[in-house]
Amino acid sequence: MKKIMVTIATLAMAVLAGHAQGNAQTEGVPYFLPKTGIRLAVLVEKTTYTPGELAMYGEKYMKLFNTPMQKSTEYRVVAINITDFGTPDSTKHYVAAMDKKHSITDVRLADNGVLLAINANPPKPTQPKNFVPAKAMKPLNPKDFMNQEILSAGSSAKMAELIAKEIYDIRDSRNQLSRGQADAMPKDGEQLRLMLNNLDKQEQALLQVFAGTTVKDTTETIITYVPTKAVDRDVLFRFSRHYGMADKDDLGGAPYYISVEDLHSIPTMQASIDRGKVKDNAGVYVNLPGKVKISVAQEANLRAVIELYMAQFGKTEPLSGELFGKKQFTQMVMNPVTGTIESVKTENVK
Repeated sequence: MKKIMVTIATLAMAVLAGHAQGNAQTEGVPYFLPKTGIRLAVLVEKTTYTPGELAMYGEKYMKLFNTPMQKSTEYRVVAINITDFGTPDSTKHYVAAMDKKHSITDVRLADNGVLLAINANPPKPTQPKNFVPAKAMKPLNPKDFMNQEILSAGSSAKMAELIAKEIYDIRDSRNQLSRGQADAMPKDGEQLRLMLNNLDKQEQALLQVFAGTTVKDTTETIITYVPTKAVDRDVLFRFSRHYGMADKDDLGGAPYYISVEDLHSIPTMQASIDRGKVKDNAGVYVNLPGKVKISVAQEANLRAVIELYMAQFGKTEPLSGELFGKKQFTQMVMNPVTGTIESVKTENVK
């Protein structure tokens, strides 16, 4: 955010803005009103399966049926989160008058030139939260839990037999501890919990040689979308369970559609704020955004839906020049996403 004061450079920009719009030259600060876009955060989970070293013996010794023997990777969309943002609307470029006739002394703009406040301090902008993937667990190494007899087995078949026996012994020990029938029972509940956790860890590591390992990893892809009209099932992106996110033109992926429905609901101006005529206002315009419903679906499966206000689905109104005349001092804060008035305070000037 930046604070704009009257300078030669600012006045020159205002004059150019006036020429660009075909208006008379105006002393003041040029600004934009925003149009509203959405940011779609697509969370994709990648699942990688690696078969165990002794997977072929899983059915014989551990009753593991239909265990995959080939490595595989699959992707799936786990969530689509939608947030809105504001971006300058090039068709709504105005100049806030800063001259002897008006009480505008301070204009605050965002870095992109969108109007944030007049004669007031706008709140600090909120930044979208950064995606932080869950910390990956270090995989267990089955060999760390094998005894010397298993490690020195002369064949894969013998190793599989010994590992299976070890797993069944672990399960038997856990059952005896749980029933309070073990020869050496722990002294308290905490020690029992630690012993059971250790047995679970041993079984999990050794079972990997038969069942294999599955590793999950989640990534985030950001898609920005700025609609200008109602849309019915426009392709937003494509997705393949074999390789994840795909371009809209990649027919190898299943399409995800976005729909934008204009709900034709526009809020009215606050009763305490007068509309003005273009000829007598102070160059201050505001948006009255329209309400829309946005849906994202994969075929008939609705994946995300949200209702929100968007500037480009509403209308723009000039404010009365009296609000910023010399007889009163008006402080106004704008919504940087929709361009509507967040707050306004007016004091008479004596």
